[in-house]
Amino acid sequence: MDYLVGEGINSQFDKQTLKKFQDLNQLEEDKKRTVLDMINTYIRDHKARQAYSA
Repeated sequence: MDYLVGEGINSQFDKQTLKKFQDLNQLEEDKKRTVLDMINTYIRDHKARQAYSA
């Protein structure tokens, strides 16, 4: 609903991204943890590159 009315935390994601999050949530816990660890690594690296380039 948030997405449809353009409010809330989910309003910034497109439908394809929301679907991927829903699919991720259905994975087995160990696989979900692995995917989230990879995402966290990319986010951390991106933030570090931004911090050092400023």
